[in-house]
Amino acid sequence: MAAALNGFRKLCVGGLRSQTRLLPRVLGVNGCQHQQNRNLSLHEHYSMKLLQEAGILIPQGGVARTPEQAYEIATTLGIESDSDLVVKAQVLAGGRGKGTFEGGLKGGVRIVFSPDEAKEMASRMLGKKLFTKQTGEQGRICNDVYICERLYARREYYFAIALERAFKGPVLVGSQQGGVDIEQVAKESPEAIIKFGVDIMKGLSKSDAVEFAKKMGFSESCADQAADFIVRLYDLFIEKDATLIEINPMSEDVLGRVVCMDAKVLFDDNAEFRQPDVFQLKDWSQEDEREVEAGKANLNYIGLDGSIGCLVNGAGLAMATMDIIKLHGGEPANFLDVGGGATIQQVMAAFKIISDDKKVHATLVNIFGGIMRCDVIAEGIIAAARELELSIPIVVRLQGTRVDDAKALIAASGLRIIACDDLEEAAEMVVRLSNIVELARSVKMRVNFELPI
Repeated sequence: MAAALNGFRKLCVGGLRSQTRLLPRVLGVNGCQHQQNRNLSLHEHYSMKLLQEAGILIPQGGVARTPEQAYEIATTLGIESDSDLVVKAQVLAGGRGKGTFEGGLKGGVRIVFSPDEAKEMASRMLGKKLFTKQTGEQGRICNDVYICERLYARREYYFAIALERAFKGPVLVGSQQGGVDIEQVAKESPEAIIKFGVDIMKGLSKSDAVEFAKKMGFSESCADQAADFIVRLYDLFIEKDATLIEINPMSEDVLGRVVCMDAKVLFDDNAEFRQPDVFQLKDWSQEDEREVEAGKANLNYIGLDGSIGCLVNGAGLAMATMDIIKLHGGEPANFLDVGGGATIQQVMAAFKIISDDKKVHATLVNIFGGIMRCDVIAEGIIAAARELELSIPIVVRLQGTRVDDAKALIAASGLRIIACDDLEEAAEMVVRLSNIVELARSVKMRVNFELPI
């Protein structure tokens, strides 16, 4: 099931909202630029700590959860480094520097010049939502700030390691144009991006890393150190089951050192059993609340942008259901697989998650009862419709084990549940009903659906 779900996550083009800074356009038209990865993403300060543990030079810094902690960290750093400081909001979204906080503060990455300023900036960030181009209108809460020394770069480079199908494994990605939006660089100056596929069986040699560092533009005096860091990053990538390590910028500072100023690391969800220490660092406050609730109920759920809720058993059937909805002109609002052994309580939880999405205008239930009994699904639908007082139309297509019992339960319920035997008929019906509700809502009217007795 996990493999099927991850396959869906990668194949669903443009449907899932982006949660991380990925590499669209960077790896080329045959690469993974449109794949929406749902892998574990860690806050910057955790990623930087992993780099430091791997022997890579990073700015000195600390994490604060209160303004008072920010003051203490800034005081210590000011004494040790005798430099200005940077306060970074720890929010899992790209574009933090150009974001806006609740209350009007501009920018989630700010330079400060004293412990008092660090304390004040932390007080304006902590507990507030940051809105960026990636968070959308819902924003992301900032519970921590990362305070680090400000280092002055002489040159800035972009470096990443990603998994790329065209290279059949890990690929190094680099550019002389670091510290900026790499996607824009790839779009306007694709020749500025260099790539090197690593043979995963042989690993990355120091000589290949040196050659790559020189192609990136590192000076002769820094190329060896940069290559050493590249090898260490590659080893970290393999050891921790990462799917992306992104350093932007990797810099030569004014002291002639190579320093990784910023880091983003993603990990393969399927590797959780091998990386328990890493996965314990997951920040649930940054996740979609619906997905968190689904996880608690042991449901496989991914929120999408459409208006038709889907409740299906089996990942393959769920994808086919979404396809047929799109075929009839509709857009699915979610991927929701209740699995083969769902209980009435899980079905009710699934309906609650779907109904909490205000974009949903109608719901399609598509169940093929094998291990899953249709009458259990029917009982869950009826209980959810009554308890949640669902006002949107529900179209149900049931086939398989105890389907006649399920139909009898639905018919006797007296609820506005439309039963269809044919999947295509059900899809066509739910799209029509969704359009009716959407039209009514657009003119601020309420539609009441009544079934003939």
